[in-house]
Formats: sequence, C-alpha cells, structure tokens
Amino acid sequence: MKATLKGRYDPDKSSSVASLAAGIGDVKLRATVTDATVVKGPSLNGLTLALEKPGFFIIDYDVPKKDVRFQFMNTIRVAEKPLNLTYIHSRGDNRTILDGALVFDSANKVSANYMVGTGNCKVKYTYTHGGVTTFEPCYDFGKNSWDFSIARKVYGDDVFKAIYQTSNQHLGLEWSRNSMLNGFKISASFNLSEESIVPKLSAETTWNLEM
Repeated sequence: MKATLKGRYDPDKSSSVASLAAGIGDVKLRATVTDATVVKGPSLNGLTLALEKPGFFIIDYDVPKKDVRFQFMNTIRVAEKPLNLTYIHSRGDNRTILDGALVFDSANKVSANYMVGTGNCKVKYTYTHGGVTTFEPCYDFGKNSWDFSIARKVYGDDVFKAIYQTSNQHLGLEWSRNSMLNGFKISASFNLSEESIVPKLSAETTWNLEM
C-alpha cells in the first residue's frame, strides 16, 4: 500500500489532498480525499475512488457528484517509433479528449491534445538537450498563439522551469523536486500586461509513504 499527502498553499486559499493506493495483482485501487471531506465532520465531499491498470486504463468515480471519468491508454508503432495514445471521457460534462505523443528518440517528441467537438487543439514539440535541459514550444490552435517553456535539472532531483504564454503575456517560474519520499513545488506567476507586475506565489508539498 502507498499513502500520499499533498498540501497547497497560496495567499488566497490553502488546500490538502490525501490518497491511499493498494495493488491487487497488476491492478491498483485508490481512494482520494480532500480537506472538504473532513472539515465540518466526515462527509463524502471530495471523495474519489479509482481503479487503475498502469499503461492500460484508469477509471475515476467522483462519489458526491456520481460522475465517472474513463481514461484508456495504448501504444502502437509508427515507422518503428512508439506512438502513445490516450482517450479520456468525462461522463458528467460529456467531454472527450484525445491525446497522442510520438517519440522519435530519447531527446525528441511531438505530442498533440484535442478536445472533441471544439477548436481546442494543442501541438507541442519537446527537445531534451543532454538529458538536462528541456525546450517545449507549443502552438494553441484555439487561441491562435504560442506557449514556450524551458526546464533544467539541477542538484540531482531539482528542476527549474520557466513558462511564457504569448496570448495573455503570462510568465510563470517554478522550482520543483520529485523524490521517492517527498517533493515540493514553489511557483511564481507574473502578468506582464499589467502596469504593476506583482508576482502571485504558491507552494506545494508532497509526502509519500510505503506501507
């Protein structure tokens, strides 16, 4: 069994999420609760149950909303290159998303994300230089604009990342760490279109426990 606790802190609102996962053969069962589940006494608010077979499917059930989300994954070969395909459908809002990623090699990948029935489609190219620095230009057809990001690994597990969205002149900076025991992410976002550029800060912490 594996337990995960995640907390998020920002000036406007703080929140927390806890999950407990157990493996049965090659299938995982997971229960997730938020602070809304325990605040004002135990309730079903924020409770989600999931059934997952890694690499094949994930079925999420939102208990209070009685909503189901299906996610199916598969990999096929295109010109001897792996094409990772994902189909996501949320029954409650009747939304379907198709996602694909063609991996050319360890340094180059092209991915696309499309929401069925809308003009929301994004195409992203990912290039990793020396296994340390990652460049990701992304074109959003719905907004007719580009997004750019650059990330660099430092100090082993730490990653510094900068993201710029041309549609709203939004600049984001992140410092994160992922490890088997715990991790964190500190973010600062700026709206460069405003006269007074005041950063919006937030922080996340994650703790993992094997039982």
